[in-house]
Amino acid sequence: ISCRPEPGVPELRPESRYNRDAVLISEKFSLGVDVLTIVGETIPNACTENYNVMETIDRFAWNMANVEGVQKVITLPMVAKVVNSGWNEGNVKWQILPRDNYVMRQAIGDIDTDTGLLNGDCSAMPIMVFTSDHRAETIARIVNRVKELREELNIGDVSFGMEHQVLEEMAGAPEEATSESLRFRLATGNVGVMAATNEDIAAAEKPMLLLVYGSIILLCLITYRTILGTLTIVLPLVVVSTLAEALMAIYGIGLKVNTLPVVALGVGIGVDYGIYIYNRLDILLKEGFTLREAYYRTLRLTGRAVIFTGFTLGAGVGTWIFSPLQFQADMGILLSFIFLANMVGAIVLLPALVRWLLMRKRN
Repeated sequence: ISCRPEPGVPELRPESRYNRDAVLISEKFSLGVDVLTIVGETIPNACTENYNVMETIDRFAWNMANVEGVQKVITLPMVAKVVNSGWNEGNVKWQILPRDNYVMRQAIGDIDTDTGLLNGDCSAMPIMVFTSDHRAETIARIVNRVKELREELNIGDVSFGMEHQVLEEMAGAPEEATSESLRFRLATGNVGVMAATNEDIAAAEKPMLLLVYGSIILLCLITYRTILGTLTIVLPLVVVSTLAEALMAIYGIGLKVNTLPVVALGVGIGVDYGIYIYNRLDILLKEGFTLREAYYRTLRLTGRAVIFTGFTLGAGVGTWIFSPLQFQADMGILLSFIFLANMVGAIVLLPALVRWLLMRKRN
């Protein structure tokens, strides 16, 4: 899974207005347009009544700020420290989290919920992590670090929602049981969406390909009842799929929800070419023709149709390359390559495999 490292969105071309503005913002300011938001979920009024919760969020933010690929981290405790320093003549020695509840209320009293740093009752405090880019490697590194810190810094074993209400109804001292509860929840923001998408794509890619290839192999075995014949049809598809992934890496085309089905589409188109060529070739070989004569007769009839279809499909989607949308241009490059490469594989590689696997066995 990869995508272009430029700021902005990969669906638009680098010269688009939005992406040029994103580059300018990233260069001129310490904040960017790529943001991952982790929500610190805690008890109500924790920001003014629980120093330990605020200090843990601040420690979490400091660790995240030192991760490679993180441009800036903004949290409520960070702003509270700056405001507290301002109430004390701007002295940097006072740029700390106040332990006194009243001083803490003074520090965050003017911070509204529309800043995105807290909710109405301060039971959720977002941690905004601005990243330098949205490459899959950067996102994975940051998310892995979040998961590590979440295991290290989560406070208490208190669950939220209905379980929290049950604890309040339990006998004893519920205040002590819930006085220090904090969990870091992943994640929102455009980078959060990308992270979740990347994880799902990584989990779905191999099962999807296994199901596609498994179906093709099973149907070819049922139809032709030969393992070697099935290999001559499937192996060109595997080669083209591998080359298509290499092409995606060269052009920085990300493997995501929109591009993942393209791989399956390429396999589906390619197997049609292979079945057409192999079926005709197999019939002629069984009629007693030599491989050279059978291949020539196959090219004159079925091969001509396969070549025409391949070029027609490739030319049709090739016009997408000139689209103002980067995503559509990428799909034009990828689909044109898949259609033409599958055609070449069926015309050139499949007969070679027939000669190497089947004819050697018959001889």
